[in-house]
Amino acid sequence: MGNADYEIQQQRVKVPPSKPFFKNLKSSLKETLFPDDPFKQFNNQPFSKKFVLGLQYFVPILEWAPRYTFQFFKADFVAGITISSLAVPQGISYAGLASMPPTFGLYSSFVPPLIYAMLGSSRDLAVGTVAVPSLLIASMIGKEVNPHQNLNLYVQLVLTATFIAGIFQASLGLLRLGFIVDFVSQATIVGFIGGAATVVCLQQLKGILGLVHFTHAADLVSVMRSVIGQMHMWRWESGVLGCCFLFFLLVTRYFSRRKPIFFWINALAPLTSVILASVLVYFTHAEKHGVEIIGVLKKGLNPPSVSDLAFRSPHIMTAIKTGIITSVIALAEGIAVGRSFAILKNYQIDGNKEMIAFGMMNIAGSCTSCYLTTGPFSRTAVNFNAGCKTAVSNIVMATAVMITLLFLTPLFHYTPLLVLSAIIMAAMISLIDYEAAIHLWKVDKFDFVVCIAAYIGVVFGSVESGLVIAVAMSLLRLLLFVARPRTCVMGSIANSMTYRSIEQYPNASIVPGILILHINAPVYFANASYLRERILRWVDEEEDKLKSSAKDLQYVILDMSAVGSIDTSGITMLEEVNKSVDRRCIKLVLANPGSEVMKKLDNSKFIDTIGQDRIYLTVGEAVKACNFILQTCKAKAKSNEIEAADNNMTMIYLESLKQLKPYASSQGDKMAIQFSLSSGGKKKINKRNLEAIVSRLLKASYYS
Repeated sequence: MGNADYEIQQQRVKVPPSKPFFKNLKSSLKETLFPDDPFKQFNNQPFSKKFVLGLQYFVPILEWAPRYTFQFFKADFVAGITISSLAVPQGISYAGLASMPPTFGLYSSFVPPLIYAMLGSSRDLAVGTVAVPSLLIASMIGKEVNPHQNLNLYVQLVLTATFIAGIFQASLGLLRLGFIVDFVSQATIVGFIGGAATVVCLQQLKGILGLVHFTHAADLVSVMRSVIGQMHMWRWESGVLGCCFLFFLLVTRYFSRRKPIFFWINALAPLTSVILASVLVYFTHAEKHGVEIIGVLKKGLNPPSVSDLAFRSPHIMTAIKTGIITSVIALAEGIAVGRSFAILKNYQIDGNKEMIAFGMMNIAGSCTSCYLTTGPFSRTAVNFNAGCKTAVSNIVMATAVMITLLFLTPLFHYTPLLVLSAIIMAAMISLIDYEAAIHLWKVDKFDFVVCIAAYIGVVFGSVESGLVIAVAMSLLRLLLFVARPRTCVMGSIANSMTYRSIEQYPNASIVPGILILHINAPVYFANASYLRERILRWVDEEEDKLKSSAKDLQYVILDMSAVGSIDTSGITMLEEVNKSVDRRCIKLVLANPGSEVMKKLDNSKFIDTIGQDRIYLTVGEAVKACNFILQTCKAKAKSNEIEAADNNMTMIYLESLKQLKPYASSQGDKMAIQFSLSSGGKKKINKRNLEAIVSRLLKASYYS
């Protein structure tokens, strides 16, 4: 194949047409903030239609309510009643975990679910309080204000933190910044929630053992010191009853998981435990024998609490910090739960709309005596298994809680604290996901380290320190991915034009004289220096290998198919690599750079530096071109070598003719010698004729 033929077949990498700066900026912002293109439905619509669509976007109930049927209501009613049986005991229990009055747990299961039913995009999410944010609230605000000494101020700070959490959540949703939550990795969440669940379980030993005085610290050492140090204060009556109810709750959960059709047994188990425990305490007067009870619960609906928001409190910074941290944890848990159940029903939820819904329900909740709420997994799982169709199940649950607040709160007077502790412990044990940790160990050791670090940080330090460690480890891994991108040497797969990593495919063969390197990340200032050193190290290693075979490295091909973008530091790195290999008489070749990369390489004149002929569409084309050039150069070198040898022989023959000229006898030989010597080798002379003449003259000189 000739050079012209090859040029026809070769496809050049094109530089994309340039766009105006503001148009490009608009496109980038749209892709960053609106990847789901929520405004597509507004295109080519009249203003009235756009207004209706806008209302439906921010208030999803307006979209599906007109299609709501009685069949849907029957399913939602059953699901709502079922989850309300779980919401009431859990609400009271988690309020105690947050060091809040028990009624606040019921308040938080009344107003927020109504708000979410109007604004939320999930059909299955059941709203309520959750353990980990409750523990965080008690841990962070409890350090500043003791709830047992100044309950009013403590409640005010909790409500203020809830308001700030709602503002933060809604702002993230409105500004389309939901991707920030994605920086908390799955491994981080598994370790953090597992550690928090362990701490919560340990703290419930206070209720199970009937202890009155207990540490406010949340670490393992402090809790165990408090438990063991008060062994003489343990109440065996509380311990026996608490363990019995805990066993009952765990058995019902195990049975429901083995037989999903009996999910309602697990859903009703907490309420059943509360009823049985209350009846038992009432008839045995156990409260007189050391079994602590809830006591009087305030009757009535949520009182307004706008005036209780303590923005002028000297502890406002603690409330702000608590609100932001708990809001992120609540968002991560709520959105993850909503998405997991949406996948099971083959629909999608909008993360940013969920943030707005969570934010609005927490803002409204903070003004109506509710503390932080989100979508707990246990309640949502029961809602899903109960066959809910829409968010109306939340309205049914809120109605049931409202009836409880209006008429049924006196029935909880004799509810023992030990059964609430048992309910919390049973819920927390399921959050210690050891199977997920084992899976992380099998799949990714670094993720496992992140998970364990988060767990240990929470259990042996504090909830806040564990969260800091977990987020720091996640960010460290992200930085390592950016600063130390994966690179590899590529080889040719037999009988194909495919090139892959020789580590993944050990049978892939190295192309002689050509080093193919794959860069598996965008090239930024953070990794440019590392990539330069790594590429040159690959070159050094390849040259060392070729020394033993007396061959030279001719080309370095950089496969840039995975390089989505590059900055000025990355371009400088390529320029330095090109200069370095050029000094070694090695040519740098690029394969498959993307449009964004090509545009920047063109603007920086790097393409002019190395030449357009050294940029190819694929690695296969680049190798083919380099091999073609190497073979062409080799053939030319061989031709030049042969020609040089011929010229040398001709000069030797001419020198011989000078010395053998006296032995020429025939007129033809004399004329040929005269012609050859007069040309001095500048004219083309038949080498064979010269050889024949020299041979005859040598014979003549020998015989003479």
